[in-house]
Amino acid sequence: MMDATPTVVVGVIPGQHSRVVAEAATFAERFGAELVCASVDASSYTLERRPDGTVTALPVDPDAFEEIVEVFDPALHRAIAETLADRGVHWSTVALAGPPAQELMRLADQLDAAMIVVGTRESGLRASLREFLSGSVAVHLAHHQERPVVVVPLASHGEDLTLPWEDES
Repeated sequence: MMDATPTVVVGVIPGQHSRVVAEAATFAERFGAELVCASVDASSYTLERRPDGTVTALPVDPDAFEEIVEVFDPALHRAIAETLADRGVHWSTVALAGPPAQELMRLADQLDAAMIVVGTRESGLRASLREFLSGSVAVHLAHHQERPVVVVPLASHGEDLTLPWEDES
């Protein structure tokens, strides 16, 4: 049996803070792993997965019945390249379509990834907590598959902030 290079999968979105990719790269470097940056288009669903790795998708909107070949966002690719420019990690990108958590799980299973890394949203602690408790990608991943899930916090609010469950209103 041949030893395969480990993989770390990181979920990326346009406009995401570079810290998510940087932290995922740190894990990849420590594990001697490859980093796979996956962007998932939640507004479409997978119709076909081609052998070359490309995904053919259809929009979720029934009025927009046009087949799409998912392509990784060039601006997002440039942002990732800038973040990883001085890092010693081999990385690649993949464009997917469908529910983000399910697609990240499927990719991690396909690659036998060591872990999945995702970030929180930058909309503030309360909004992030509500998302975390009510259906975030991280929660879905943590409850529906067996790989470790690393959630990179994007905003530190300090010890003096009142947490939502401490709010008496």
